[in-house]
Amino acid sequence: MEAKFAIFLTLVAALGATAWFAKRANIAPAILLLLVGIGLAFVPGMPALELPPEVVLLGVLPPLIYSASVAMSWREFRFSLRLITLLAVGCVIFTACLVATATHYLIGLPWSVGFLLGAIVAPPDVVAPLAVARKLGLPRRLLVVLEGEGLANDATTLILYRFAVAAITTGAFSLPKAGGTFVAILACELAFGIWIGWLSLRLRHKARDPQVEITLSLLTPYVAYLIPEHFGGSGVIATVACGLYISWNGPLLISAATRLQGIFFWDLIIYLIEGLLFLMTGFQMRALIEKSKAFPIAEIVAATALVMTVIVVARFVWVYAAIYVPRMLSACLKKRDPAPNWQWTFVLAFTGVRGAVSLAAALALPFTMMSGEAFPARDLILFVSFNVILITLVGFGLGLPLVVKWMKMDKIGQREHIAEHEAELHARREALAKALASLDAMTDDRELSDEVVKILRARHESRSNQLPNELDPEVDVSALGTDLVRELIKEERKFIHAQLRDGKITDESRRRIERDLDLEEAGLINREYQRMPL
Repeated sequence: MEAKFAIFLTLVAALGATAWFAKRANIAPAILLLLVGIGLAFVPGMPALELPPEVVLLGVLPPLIYSASVAMSWREFRFSLRLITLLAVGCVIFTACLVATATHYLIGLPWSVGFLLGAIVAPPDVVAPLAVARKLGLPRRLLVVLEGEGLANDATTLILYRFAVAAITTGAFSLPKAGGTFVAILACELAFGIWIGWLSLRLRHKARDPQVEITLSLLTPYVAYLIPEHFGGSGVIATVACGLYISWNGPLLISAATRLQGIFFWDLIIYLIEGLLFLMTGFQMRALIEKSKAFPIAEIVAATALVMTVIVVARFVWVYAAIYVPRMLSACLKKRDPAPNWQWTFVLAFTGVRGAVSLAAALALPFTMMSGEAFPARDLILFVSFNVILITLVGFGLGLPLVVKWMKMDKIGQREHIAEHEAELHARREALAKALASLDAMTDDRELSDEVVKILRARHESRSNQLPNELDPEVDVSALGTDLVRELIKEERKFIHAQLRDGKITDESRRRIERDLDLEEAGLINREYQRMPL
């Protein structure tokens, strides 16, 4: 037990050190964590660590999907729903079919095994590419499409995966029946996810206790995921629907105290889950190499090269078709939602990084079929899946910044960023004007003392003065102002600590004052208008 705990502490320490170095080197942490995991796996004396697939599919996937769904805007998701659906469903099926065709005719895999391999490697990951893309200042809609695709395509993959495994192990498969089951699963999970989101919000609203509400929020994704999964669904669509429902309806039902504490809690949970997941994915290299000694290396290399070529070509073909063909067929769509430029489309097609869900699906393959025979090509599928993850994460992850800079997509993102903050400043001013009008009405309708009105007006004026008159990307006044405020808060902390040390205030008084300072310092982030990376 002590040894396992020591390994866990080693992984957490490696996570912190790698994340720190990645920030200093301006490299996506996911890439370095995978490479560090591979390096740690071969450290002398380090025991072999295997990643149980049920840990990923049942323990890790629900909170990751839920947190990303809650963070996503339902309005933006709905606006891009057509493209997200074409990618999350159509592209996955298209890629799986192409992989099955190529592996059947070129390396002789049975159709069912080739389709299973295609279903495993088809879906791009939701975590890894966004960890890279967000740092590059890409246009907002591109990030929404990437995140929406990564959230929803796991459902398509897991359903296709179960169909393929069942067809191989039982030898029976019916396309009409599978299609009907697929549609039924999607419809039922959508309804169930929305209901769970509705129920969760009502329970949390009635609880009126931040600790209880955060505990319920932690249970919510598992309830939304595990119940459909138990009855043969994927659980992914239900979790996404639940998260989007809470994202859209939660602001009016979740208290400020719960929201503040919940943000810090979920940020830490997701940070640890994602980091440890990539580390553990890298650890699988050791077990794979040990198994590969009894497997023809030339066959692994050939299969990996073939599958990599197919999935890259399939994604580019499908992405371009999904964006431009519907607009060629519908003038109304073309007018309402003009096609993006070719650079936007190229970056979307290029960002096809595979992740831990593909590896978990490969690891979850049964060792034998119902007849007792060994599962066909199990080790080959496992090797190819890991190699695809490694190549796409490292190769595409390191190449994406170069592609973005070459196509000047970061400049487009910077202009969007400026326009977004200009609209935000306008909304803040309008909200303050509305509040001031309400204050005037309160003063007329209620018998308020001059002192109370004075305090309220001072609060209003203070908040108004924090907003810059204009947003100049060349001279970031707000960033300078927040830096100075941080210095002032630092001086206050020093003084309060001295007061405590001299016995002039109690520890409880110090904590209350410190909490106010903490909240003010945390709130400075909302007033920073950082320039996008050039």
